[in-house]
Amino acid sequence: MLKYFKFPFIYFTCLYFAAFYTCTALAAQAPVQAQLASVYEQDSANPVSDYLVSEKYDGVRAIWTGEQLLTRQSNLIPAPDWFTAPLPAGVWLDGELWTHRQDFETLTSIVRTQTPDDERWRQVSYMVFDMPDAQLPFAQRYVNYSSLIERIDTEHIKAVNQQRFHSNHALNDHLQTVVENGAEGLMLHLASAHYPGRGQPARSNALLKLKPYYDDEAVVIAHLPGRGKYTDMLGALRVRNNQGVEFSIGTGFTDSERAEPPPIGSTITFKYHGYTNNGLPRFASFLRVRHDPGDE
Repeated sequence: MLKYFKFPFIYFTCLYFAAFYTCTALAAQAPVQAQLASVYEQDSANPVSDYLVSEKYDGVRAIWTGEQLLTRQSNLIPAPDWFTAPLPAGVWLDGELWTHRQDFETLTSIVRTQTPDDERWRQVSYMVFDMPDAQLPFAQRYVNYSSLIERIDTEHIKAVNQQRFHSNHALNDHLQTVVENGAEGLMLHLASAHYPGRGQPARSNALLKLKPYYDDEAVVIAHLPGRGKYTDMLGALRVRNNQGVEFSIGTGFTDSERAEPPPIGSTITFKYHGYTNNGLPRFASFLRVRHDPGDE
């Protein structure tokens, strides 16, 4: 299984010198990391006009390495051969596997199946939102991936559209519109930013997410028993977030999730609305278990 990603600029530079096999070996020695989004705070971020804005797709992150489709944890995604066949060799793409809005559970059941079901995979699109090149700013990478996807001309591989806004009022109006139509939120790419290389912070103001609520991940460390109608079922999860803060989450679960709660040691995604004075997520509510195809 590959544990690295390839810089496209290395590939193309090598190709220029007609050294394809040397290029492949060189690219394999140039690992990079998946860029992660921070939360957009209008008071601390760059001016909104500095960003290119797109819909946030509630899907499964997928990295095309030029050879394989991987999760951001570098696990192989068992996509059908026909799905990945149109993707370019030697070029790294970043995007999201997605079906349609508010369909995350269906999507994950498709992607996590180790023997791919062709008929179900025909529901899935690869929404490409970056073509990482360490030497180019995002504005140019947007032009490049849009042009590439247009040349590929395949129905299930799509270029994510980016647009600019010149005020936070206009941005928030757009957020309200897409959320009312079932979208999860918006992503903001700093137009002048370069893709982070290995050893650089994966999160920065170069990629931001904007939602009507915040979300984060935490590891389940205990199951707390329920009471009343939830006797003999889950009452709450005790979790620890990435900052090492421990707290409980008691809302957001279906009855079936309370009967069979996320296992201890699993990673969950939860939503919240800011922080308390004690630094705890306010009104934390369960969203889902974070499943990775490599977990099964």
